[in-house]
Amino acid sequence: MTASFRSSLPGLVVSALLATAAFLLADQPFLRDTLHVSALLLVILLGMAWKSFVHVPGSLLPGIRVAQRPVLRWAVAGLGFRLSLGEILHIGGPALAVVTLSTAASLAFGWWLARRMSVGEKLGILLGVGGAICGASAVVAADSVVQGEKQDSAIALGVITLLGTIGIVAYPYVGRALGMNDFLYGLWDGASLHEMAQVVAAGAGFSKGAVATATTVKLIRICLLAPVVFGLAWQLRGRGAAGEAKVSIVPWFLVLFVVFAGVNSVNVMPKPWLDQVRKADLWLLCVGMAGVGLQTGFSDLKRAGVRPIFVGVAQWVFLAAISYTLARVLVR
Repeated sequence: MTASFRSSLPGLVVSALLATAAFLLADQPFLRDTLHVSALLLVILLGMAWKSFVHVPGSLLPGIRVAQRPVLRWAVAGLGFRLSLGEILHIGGPALAVVTLSTAASLAFGWWLARRMSVGEKLGILLGVGGAICGASAVVAADSVVQGEKQDSAIALGVITLLGTIGIVAYPYVGRALGMNDFLYGLWDGASLHEMAQVVAAGAGFSKGAVATATTVKLIRICLLAPVVFGLAWQLRGRGAAGEAKVSIVPWFLVLFVVFAGVNSVNVMPKPWLDQVRKADLWLLCVGMAGVGLQTGFSDLKRAGVRPIFVGVAQWVFLAAISYTLARVLVR
């Protein structure tokens, strides 16, 4: 056992224990079916509570940093097992155009607004990617190359989770008020709400038929994660403070993300195995987010102020409006 591994072990164990606690809590019926709270949100709240109310010993920090970086990057690569090319092609060209155009426009708008509102550059990038693509998973993936301040991921995740939770309740009412059919509502839901769990919950609140469409559309948005993060890596290439690793032009974990998505698309893994791989990957994401939470106190969120919330709300409203408009125009 190397000295480096020994020094990292305590922090890794604590991160793993917090991840397991969040994993089990998120599977409780009330949290899962009523509040629709994800394990990723729970684990970062647990970590932040520890950091805020109980001292985090220095002996834990090496392992916490390992959880936040290498473990989290492996978990991002594993998200590829959630994508299937066949499901994406089945949705049709017009729907693909709606998702692609609205996501690209939302990214551009979110990043522009963050700059205008003087939100920190890295926090603005994380808010934009998380709001436009797939919530917490996108924040995690983008932060792996952006390498923001320790509180940036927590702030972005908190804002996006809050807005997505509001969307679960509001979307079915808006859909009915606007006279949407099942397909149009599913397309709008999947193209504009943040997390997969939120998309499914909002779809179920409208109709069973809307859920299938919304889920597939959401998968299309998740597919956009790899090219966006590749683009960020290219844009940030060569940057980094003294003593820090520079951002790789082609991050290895995104290459694995694409490879794993290809493996999933050809159906070589039995479904029970695939389900276990996805569950294990979610647990790894929780381990990584525990590392983020343990380095972020609630006071850090308070210092961030209302500007990140305003940017998140404005980007969400913009995305919801443009995806609905495109769906009405392009989908017959």
